[in-house]
Formats: sequence, C-alpha cells, structure tokens
Amino acid sequence: MTTKLDRVVIIGVAGDSGCGKSTFLRRLIDLFGAELMTVICLDDYHCLDRKQRKEQAITALDPRANNFDLMYEQIKALKQGETINKPIYNHETGELDPPEKIAPNKIIVIEGLHPLYDKRVRDLIDFSVYLDISDEVKVTWKIQRDMAERGHRYEDVLAAINARRPDFTAYIEPQKEFADVVIQVLPTQLIPDDKERKILRVRLVQKEGVQNFDSVYLFDQGSTIHWQPCGRKLTCNYPGLKMFYGPDNYMGNEVSLLEVDGEFQNLEELIYVERHLSNTSTKYQGEMTELLLKHKDYPGSNNGTGLFQVLVGLKMRATYESLTAETPQLVAKV
Repeated sequence: MTTKLDRVVIIGVAGDSGCGKSTFLRRLIDLFGAELMTVICLDDYHCLDRKQRKEQAITALDPRANNFDLMYEQIKALKQGETINKPIYNHETGELDPPEKIAPNKIIVIEGLHPLYDKRVRDLIDFSVYLDISDEVKVTWKIQRDMAERGHRYEDVLAAINARRPDFTAYIEPQKEFADVVIQVLPTQLIPDDKERKILRVRLVQKEGVQNFDSVYLFDQGSTIHWQPCGRKLTCNYPGLKMFYGPDNYMGNEVSLLEVDGEFQNLEELIYVERHLSNTSTKYQGEMTELLLKHKDYPGSNNGTGLFQVLVGLKMRATYESLTAETPQLVAKV
C-alpha cells in the first residue's frame, strides 16, 4: 500500500533527562495534532543494554553506547518517505526489545540526548531546539522529583547527578552550539541568594540567519530593551517580573535574546505581553495566550518556560508550513 504525503519535516528536541522535553512535546501536539506527528525517542538507538553499559563502565550519554549509523540511516529513510523497523529500548528492563514498524509522517520529532551530536543526523533536521537547565535548577528539580516521586535518598540522587556530569559536559552540552533555538532555565536574579528555585529566569536564545525562521522580538528588533511590565495591565506579586531583549553572541553564533525573570500571576493578562511581542508566528491575536491557558497545569506555564515552549512551537509550525507550502508530494512506502 502507498500513501501520498507532503515533505517529511524533521524536528530535533535535545536536552538532558528531566529538562522538560515531555512537556514541550505535549505542547507540540496542541499545535500539530497527534495524527500528523510521530515522536521517536533516540534512546531506542542504544546499542548497549543497561547490563552491558554497567559491565563496560559507560553511561547512556557516551556515544559508544549508541548506534549513530543506524540512527542516521533510519531518520534519512523516514525523510525520504520510507517505512523503517525501529529498534526499541525498554526503559523498565534496560534491555533491547524486538523492533517496531514506523511509517513516515508529515512531522517526525526526534528527541533525546543526542539529536544534534552526529553531523549526518543534524543535517537531516529542519528545526531544532535545545532545552538547557542550569546545574543549580537541575539539581533542585531532580532532587525534588526523585525524592518525592521515587523515594530516593538525597545522597543517592546527588551521587547519580555527579556521576553523569562528566559525560553530560563532554557529549550533551556541546550540542547547544548547533540548535536553532535554546531555552535556558536559570536561577532568578530578582531574589538575592535564592535557594528554593521556585522563581526562574528563562532565556530564549535565537540563532540569527536560520532559514525559514524569523526571531521573536520585543518592541524594536535589534534594540536592547529592559522592560518591567508590572502595573495596571499586568499583576505582579513579589518579587516582580522583568523582561529583556537584545542582541548577543552565544557559543560563536550571533543570536537574539528574549528573557523573562519572574512569574505571571494571572495568565489571562499575558495577552498584554503578547501584544508587545513581534514575529511570534501566531495566526491571530491572543493565540499564544490561549495555548498557555489551555494547559495551565503544565510545569512552567506561569513563567518563561511555558511561554517560550509555546513560542518555539509556533515557530516550528511556521517552519513546517513554509517547507511544505510548495513541496512536491512523496510517496510513502508502507
């Protein structure tokens, strides 16, 4: 059986475990619909199971534990409209299960630790985002999650984080250089010596010169803007809310930075901020606010994390529509 489909668009979502990839993917489903989007977790390309990694004393972050040749061949095949037999890594058993058949779809999202590590795979990606959680915030989040939800001891959680850090620094973090956009989650600057990490400073790092991508800006493109929108039109409790926009250089790339430090007290009022942002790729005024309000319970919905995840999703939708506007149809081999 063969089916016709437009150009297959490949989206890359990179980042460490526990950095918000799952929440971001749920936001993408809101924009594209589950039927148009297939998500592939790149953990499935582990070539060593949990026992073998332990025997060889390497982590899943180490490239030697992953089959990049197969990853490249299968992502390439999907982009060409071909069906693949994708391997499966079973997270419960730590073993490799029999493969599953994956047909091409209009949008293929590859997410995990290494979507931007191998240049061959990187060149297949049409739009990429790296979700970057600072060490201070990551440690706090992981300790809270693993202790509360999984019953782990504080010392064990900290030891696990420290054991992963060398490989993360060597193999995962450098991928930020290749991402079209980076969402950075940092400690707030509004509270001196903050230890709770409940208030966050979030930055959207947007690479300049990316094809089919116009960066979002605040007030005046290319200018440097410091804005405190709190007042009659935006409710802000302590410690307040600050926004920043301006040009910068990031890992050797010319970028535009958009930053939110603090929390939104009333998401309905976010329309006020939305009106002052340009190049958001919304289809109507208020769409960005509406998408955030749709899932107020998602982590980060009341700060820059949710705002920038929605914005990046909107830019991905715009890229998809641009790439498929005048593209000849492929015939998917099933």
